[in-house]
Amino acid sequence: MNISKEQLDELNAVVTVDIAKEDYSDKVEKILSDYRKNANIPGFRKGHVPMGLVKKQYGKAVLVDEVNKLLQDALNKYLTEEKLDVLGNPLPKEQDNFDWDTDNYSFEFELGLAPKFEVKLNGKKAITHYKIVANDEMIDNQIKTIQKQYGKLIPKDTVEEDDLVAGSFANEEKEIDNPFTVSLDKIKGKKNLDKFMGAKVGDVIKLKTKGLFADDHDLISALKINHDEAHDLNIEVIFTVSEINTQELADLDQELFDKLYGAGVIKSVTDLREKIKEDAERQFEQQSEQQLLNAITENVLENTKFDLPNEFLQKWIRATGEQPLTEDEAKDEFEKSEKGLRYQLIEGKIINDNNLQVTFEELKDFAKDLIKGQMAQFGQNSPEDKELEDIAARILSNQEEVKRISEQLMSKKLLNYYKENAKLKIKEVSFDEFIKEVYK
Repeated sequence: MNISKEQLDELNAVVTVDIAKEDYSDKVEKILSDYRKNANIPGFRKGHVPMGLVKKQYGKAVLVDEVNKLLQDALNKYLTEEKLDVLGNPLPKEQDNFDWDTDNYSFEFELGLAPKFEVKLNGKKAITHYKIVANDEMIDNQIKTIQKQYGKLIPKDTVEEDDLVAGSFANEEKEIDNPFTVSLDKIKGKKNLDKFMGAKVGDVIKLKTKGLFADDHDLISALKINHDEAHDLNIEVIFTVSEINTQELADLDQELFDKLYGAGVIKSVTDLREKIKEDAERQFEQQSEQQLLNAITENVLENTKFDLPNEFLQKWIRATGEQPLTEDEAKDEFEKSEKGLRYQLIEGKIINDNNLQVTFEELKDFAKDLIKGQMAQFGQNSPEDKELEDIAARILSNQEEVKRISEQLMSKKLLNYYKENAKLKIKEVSFDEFIKEVYK
């Protein structure tokens, strides 16, 4: 057997595999001999079928199968030994007048080669790393929400500002008839609020759905409709009042603090504010870091330039697709996936050049940290290490979970690498400011 490579350019090559009769003949003869021993052919005793008949009936299929096995093994071994970094898989070239009735065969494969490049992490401008802080307004709102949650409902006869009004929304044409409790602090606009003021049980209030709630998602719950239906919905609904309550806020005392965080953990309103700020900013950190990872990804893609074997990859997409594709469809699919492929190559180079691979011990420790965080949400703040080990072992026995957690850990490693090496500028913002700047 002989394997040779013709380098067409930096990104494309053709590998030729020449297979001679001596490479496969012994194996084919052995398989046909085994067939002869076990073949059940009418008119012949088992084990006494003439070899000529066996070859005539099975010879071509066995030959093709064994040559293809030999071909794939040889090609894979060659790519590994030559350390050829290929994109996709080798594509067999069409060969006119190929003849299986000869003794020697020659096969050609097109290769798309990964480009050589240097990662350029930094452009001209520094990347903004947002530090989201919980401001006083956010903390005040959170405390008020807690006081409402643990407060008391007091029945009333007449609706006033900030009351809770129970009833049902209805629209005959859209077949809407849904019971719902309206918190008046979520109603948008003075005109809509004025319609509720002074209402009593049994009163019917006519409302327009467009701009009714400060948060459009509340309309989905209020009318029990899906997201698409709620989008730009502008109909008249009637709301029939069935119950009116005002909410007496819970006192900010030790009893409430202990209910929230356990006995003696929080001892004052100042402690409570600090705890809310700490918890909120820890949650904000996840959003901030995901945004940073997205921003650096875009930045490195913009600054790291290299060519791809586009024609080969489009041909490969056509050859491996679940359904037949035209050339234009394959080109369109390639253009959709090109950005992702480029980042895969960049990310792979960063991981290899900086030895960022994930070890099993790192994976296990990371899984245990995730488990501890989840247990803490349910009040289990000090689990024993053996319990963590047992849960982690069960999770890591599931290959899909291993893949998911490995990806999380690799993202964390990459983010730490970017933080240490990318040109960043820290900017402190409130959560609302973050949303405005990032999701304009």
